[in-house]
Amino acid sequence: MKKRIVIPLVSIVAAAALWSTVARSQQPAPAATQTAPAGPKTHAEYEPPTGPGAGQALLSQFAGDWDVVKTFYRPTGDPVSTKGECIQRMIQDGRFLQSDFTFVDAKGVKSTGTGISGFEPKTNKFTTVWFDSHKTDFSIRQSDGTFDGKQIVLWATSLDPDKPGRKSVARAHLEDNGNVLVHTHYMIDEKGTERKMIEFRMTKRKGH
Repeated sequence: MKKRIVIPLVSIVAAAALWSTVARSQQPAPAATQTAPAGPKTHAEYEPPTGPGAGQALLSQFAGDWDVVKTFYRPTGDPVSTKGECIQRMIQDGRFLQSDFTFVDAKGVKSTGTGISGFEPKTNKFTTVWFDSHKTDFSIRQSDGTFDGKQIVLWATSLDPDKPGRKSVARAHLEDNGNVLVHTHYMIDEKGTERKMIEFRMTKRKGH
């Protein structure tokens, strides 16, 4: 007759508890909850829009259709003048002024140029980018942050830090109750003396 093997209840309970502990230790730990980093969710949040300021108020007075006389002041000899026209419009919801010039010289040769002018209210600075049919590079001018509400003063700015370029300044203002716009460019020598180089004298066409 076989003997019955009796396992104490206490041993069974202990074994069950040990197995439960081992099973829990082998289960993967719950993944930590990851919180998405805070940051902009829209383009407007990434680049907050800025509206027109005091500079745009003056630029908007430059808008219109203009007859232009461009005069080049040579170092020696008489000045040389060329007639042309310019169409200026405020673009991008009144944030920038686009200026499209067309000139025809005495030989009937046509040339064109386009300028984009803007004003950043935060820095109180004007920036103008110019390109034309004469060259393949850009001309960039920027003000120094001072603005009296009547005249725009722009200094030549080079894109290449190793080539500062010629030192010059351009000034623009309205005359005759806004019917005449004068752009004057000056070269500046080593002593700081200004010499008039180019003048654009623009007369607004009636009805424009």
